Amino acid sequence: MFRKLNRSISVPIVLSTIAVLLTVTMLIGWILVIRDNWSVTRAFWTNRWLMAGGIVSLAVVMCVVVLFSVSLVREILEGRRQQTFIDSVTHELKSPLASIKLCLETMAREGLSTGQRSELRQMMLTDVERLTVFVDDILEASRTAHGRRSQMWTVVQIPALINAAADAIRRRYNLPADAIRIRVPTHLQITTDPTALETILKNILDNAVKYSPALPVVEVEVRAAPSGQLEIAVRDEGIGIDRAHLKSIFKRFHRVPRADVYERSGTGLGLYVVAALIRNLGGTVRAESEGANLGTTVTIRLPAGISTAEASSS
Repeated sequence: MFRKLNRSISVPIVLSTIAVLLTVTMLIGWILVIRDNWSVTRAFWTNRWLMAGGIVSLAVVMCVVVLFSVSLVREILEGRRQQTFIDSVTHELKSPLASIKLCLETMAREGLSTGQRSELRQMMLTDVERLTVFVDDILEASRTAHGRRSQMWTVVQIPALINAAADAIRRRYNLPADAIRIRVPTHLQITTDPTALETILKNILDNAVKYSPALPVVEVEVRAAPSGQLEIAVRDEGIGIDRAHLKSIFKRFHRVPRADVYERSGTGLGLYVVAALIRNLGGTVRAESEGANLGTTVTIRLPAGISTAEASSS
């Protein structure tokens, strides 16, 4: 499949390059012929608008070819990303469903102790939570892409919201309390959409844990930036990101093409949702990493109308 996609993208690139080169050659040749044969073309000076029109027409054709080629390549790349997304969705759905089915079949057997049944029940709840998060990400990405997400702005207590998001991720991955370390001023509050901000934090924390070693260490630092914005930095000690992909990770369906990335479940939607929601809140997001296996820092900034007694001392 991927080899077919690679061939399909090379064909339009080669053909469009040839077409552009031919058009440029014709345009230059047209101008040189007029210049070198001016004694002849001067007799047709009354048709100078026709000659100028020919030059302009060639330039327009060249621009159209370039725009068409760029559009075609983008469509092919989007198709490739969607195919990868479909493969990821299939895997994400089949794995927990197969696990739930196995647990149910096991629970139907006789002779299981209460502890064993409780363990199987907890396994099924974990798989259901995984499916719920997965479906929520897809729905959120769809609403965001089509601009159908409504916003409810209110005053939000930042420490409580961040602790709630961190607790949710700890439960999801059965992590100890010190796996996610939080530094935030105790009375920091802003005016924003709490549901959107919680979704943003959960997705960033989920990525930080997912792409970290078995015992992750994630740090969340919150402060009031000098510009009056709220700044939240999430640092991990995970597999890192190649610098060439630091901006692309926020695109829909994009996953860094590395074996240690594909080993982990994912659809390429989480950070796309993060970037879209932050943009809707009027903020910015950036990712920083020194490279493979050197960890990643994701920093978001929100124009928040910060109100806190401790912001100046943070």
